Parts: sequence; C-alpha cells; structure tokens
Amino acid sequence: MFQIDNIPEIKISLSFDKKIKKSELYTIHTSHECSQVLRRIFNADTFDWVEEFILLCMNQANKIIGFCKISKGGVTATVADPRVILTTALNCPGTTSIILSHNHPSGNLKPSLQDEDMTKRIKEAAKLLDIRLLDHLILSDEGYYSFADNGQI
Repeated sequence: MFQIDNIPEIKISLSFDKKIKKSELYTIHTSHECSQVLRRIFNADTFDWVEEFILLCMNQANKIIGFCKISKGGVTATVADPRVILTTALNCPGTTSIILSHNHPSGNLKPSLQDEDMTKRIKEAAKLLDIRLLDHLILSDEGYYSFADNGQI
C-alpha cells in the first residue's frame, strides 16, 4: 500500500514584488509598445551578445499578467521548448493569449526558418489549449520584427 507522503505535491505560483491591481497592469496595443516593454525585460548587459527567449502572458484585455525568461543561450541561438512555453502560460492564472520574443545579437531582424517553424508549432499547440498567440517579436539593436505585423501569425 502506498502512503500519500511518498507523492510529491506540485505547486505553481505567480510572484509579484508588490500587490498589483488589474487596473494597474500594462496594456499592449501595438507591436511597437510591446517592443518597448520587452527592451526593459531583456538583460541590457548581454542583449548584444547572448540570445534570450521571453514569454509575455496576457489576459483577455491584453494586459500583461507577467513575463517569464524561458531560456538563455549563446551568441547564435537559444532553446525555446514549446512544452515549457505552454506549461508556463497554462500555469499563469488568467492567461488567454501570449506573445513570444527573442533577441538576435547579430542585429539581423530577419526570422530564421527555425524561428518561423517554432512560431507555427507554438501557435497550433496554443490554439488547442484556447490560448491565442498574438505575436512573436525579434529584437535587436537595429529595431524589431513583428510576425503579426508581417502577416505571419
């Protein structure tokens, strides 16, 4: 016979430094606004030489519930595991949509074939979970590229 003490409890949490009212959450209206928010989240000290992948979780009103730094890689790549991304979104209470983002330290804003494939796979998987992929932004010191603005979402 098993004992309940031998089964680990899974706990999911969302941490805030302070109590934030929903009315105080930042609302995203455009890809440009989103790029400005993301620039404050990315690590400025390593932005030009380390690729990072960041997820924004949004509620029904397009307010940012929170962000998660999914991965940090090297100069040319980082891992963006769809299971980690969607698990994070599902466990962030109130998430109905997401925005994906990563930086290109090279300065090149053109999405790679891997970027395009991953975006498509995450969009399809998120749809099955009733989560909308609003955009995927690639940022560099040259500006940003929005998949949504370019008809790829």
